[in-house]
Amino acid sequence: MTHAPPLDLTGARASSRVVAICETDTPLCAALGSGRAALAVICGVDGPSYRPLGAMMVVDENGRAHGNLSSGCIERDVILHARQALADGRVRQLRYGAGSPFRDLALPCGGGLDILVLPDPDRDTLAQAAAMLDRRQGAMLLLGPLMLHIQPRLRFAVLGAGPEAHCFAVLAAAAGYPVETFSPDPATLRGLENGHALDRPRWPERLRPDPRTAVTLFFHDHDWEPPLLQAALSSPALYVGAQGSLRAHQARCDALSALGLSGDRIARLASPFGLVPSARDPRTLAASVLAQVLDRARLA
Repeated sequence: MTHAPPLDLTGARASSRVVAICETDTPLCAALGSGRAALAVICGVDGPSYRPLGAMMVVDENGRAHGNLSSGCIERDVILHARQALADGRVRQLRYGAGSPFRDLALPCGGGLDILVLPDPDRDTLAQAAAMLDRRQGAMLLLGPLMLHIQPRLRFAVLGAGPEAHCFAVLAAAAGYPVETFSPDPATLRGLENGHALDRPRWPERLRPDPRTAVTLFFHDHDWEPPLLQAALSSPALYVGAQGSLRAHQARCDALSALGLSGDRIARLASPFGLVPSARDPRTLAASVLAQVLDRARLA
């Protein structure tokens, strides 16, 4: 995934630390409303922390907050400081937990957090970053001591037929991830948002995997798989996997090799499919595969 030059909010380039973070931890669009807003970002972490370095919270002039910086320990105080920053236009550097002057605001995790509060961050810069993420492009945002490498949110492409495909699509969507489902079986698509008919084993033209896309196949008829897996494994998709036994996995690898796919690409195919060995019901399989994808995304 390519990235445009860094978008600069604070001009601290010389000492900035590069931090990868997901779009879901950076509610940029909340700062692009009609009113004024302050941006609060975790710029330092000592010890354990509920939220990652670079996580943001947006506070508008009425005290409404979007996003969170802890499990609820410091948000109200940050909102107070953010509103004060909007009133006087001054940047705030806050410290919570270990080494903090706010002794009544302890962090149960025992760590320490440094929070940077920026009143009225440049809207054009934030809008550029938000637009890039909307196009599924990574954005580099310079913010205080951090160079945030903001990655598009994880999304799922589900291809298959039967209860396993339906259950996985429902679970991933319920967890808050964008999901598109493609199936030759109308019953599989029933009740799903972003469901599309798949009338033959050909890669859907509308589906373009990127490095933050997980492709999952749930077919009982494995004859559907080779052309779909060939396209998925030739894409930059973060994850590609298909349900079935070890024997089915070996058969699909042989079929992919016969199609001319290289060994390196075939090796990208997840095996086993999911973290729970030999899952034998749709719900267990769905949870198992979702956990495996999230683990892969964490390590990427």
